[in-house]
Formats: sequence, structure tokens, C-alpha cells
Amino acid sequence: MTDTTVTLTNLTKVYGDSKAVDNVSFNVKKGELFGFLGPNGAGKTTTIKMLIGLLEPTSGEANILGVNMWENPLEAKKYISYVPDQPNLYPKLTGREYLEFVASVFKMDEEKFKRNTEELLTLFSLNDRADELIESYSHGMKQKIAICGALVHEPDILFLDEPTVGLDPKSARDLKNILRAKCDAGMTAFMSTHILEIAEQMCDRIGIIADGKMITLGTMDELRALEGESEGSLEDIFLQLTGGEAEKALIHEMSDEDHGEDQ
Repeated sequence: MTDTTVTLTNLTKVYGDSKAVDNVSFNVKKGELFGFLGPNGAGKTTTIKMLIGLLEPTSGEANILGVNMWENPLEAKKYISYVPDQPNLYPKLTGREYLEFVASVFKMDEEKFKRNTEELLTLFSLNDRADELIESYSHGMKQKIAICGALVHEPDILFLDEPTVGLDPKSARDLKNILRAKCDAGMTAFMSTHILEIAEQMCDRIGIIADGKMITLGTMDELRALEGESEGSLEDIFLQLTGGEAEKALIHEMSDEDHGEDQ
């Protein structure tokens, strides 16, 4: 198995006269926790949807473990999971039934499924609600069961689009801990987030996209060096590259909303 898990080659998505994603190329390695950042409308979600097979590129390639997502999607999708920013789950299934459905799709061994399910339900404090219908869940609970569903079959690559939206502080911390542990064990995580503190604390490398173009990519030390900073925060670097005071105010506003939300 190659050390490169996700490869974007000249990936482009055009809508009319607008390029939502413009000739983006980079690699993500096995075991990396990769942070994908950018202002609203920068192209983050569009890029992720092309990588996971939900949105066909106008041109370029999206490869998962060397498999072209759009030439051999069934093979490529064996290796991935996806957690969207808004979990759209089956309301008439219980949480446990949803996890059983995911396990059946990936033809999981029953013992491994039971072990992983109990571990994840315990981690996210869902044991007492696992046999209730998903339609009765709060947004935060739906987000947590969606994350459990993405992790239960032990994917090689996990894509997450704003995964902490709606999570209470404990669940957000638990998610950070489990992602770090899974990546240290060899899983790759590709995560978009607007909470720069999370990206700075968690991610091995960070890519920043703006107006559909990749504008920088590297570790925190590499990003600081590129911007001539010795101890600058990710927020400082992000604002230098993408915006000013208005963007800074938006970041703080969105971060405050997330940290104040209930489960």
C-alpha cells in the first residue's frame, strides 16, 4: 500500500464562468491529520465532495490510495468515510440500527462491529440513547452518531467537513483525541474547519485555499517560515493570506457560536 493516500492532480470544478476549485494539486500521506482551511466560499466543501465521489470534477483527477475516484468509484469508496457538516441520517432508524446498516455495507465481521460499536457509543456518551430513533436526536447527537458511523468500519481515510459544528465541548475534545489516536495508528484524516485553534493544535499539515486556489501548504513551522514569522499563530497567518479585520471578526463570531452550542 502506498504512503500517499489522497492525491489531487489539477483538480478543477467550473460552474458557468466561475471556477469553484481551480487547478488544485497536492498529496496527503498515510497517518496524517490534514487540515483544510479557507474563507467561506473558498472551495473547501467542493474539493472534498470531488474527492469522495459526490461531485464530478470538470477536469483533473482525485485518487484514493492510487484508485481514480471517477474511473473506479466502487473500489475507491471501500477505503473512505465521510462526515458532512450537516448530518442527513435515516430518521426512522435507531442509532444502533444505523451503525448496523453501515457495517452491512462494508461487510464487517460481527465481533469487530460489536467491539467498535460499544467503544464508540461509550466514547460519545450515546449508550443510553442508541436504541432510540434518530429523529428524536438533537443536532449534536446526530453529529455524534454520524461520526460513529464513519469510524465503525475502520476506514483508511476519513473525510470530515466542519466536524465540530454542534458538538458540546466534551464531545469536541473526545473527537480530537480519537482522531489523533486513529491517525497515529495509521488512518488518514482530511478535515476542513473554520476553528483555527483546532487546526493549529491537531493537524500535522495545513492547506489553505482561497478563491478556489491553494495558496499555501505545510506544517505550522513551515507556514510560519513562509510568512516570516517565528511564533505567529495560525490565525495570524490565515488573516495575512486571506483577509483582514472583517474576516477576523467572522472567525471569532463562528468560534463563539460553536463553543456555546448545546449537544
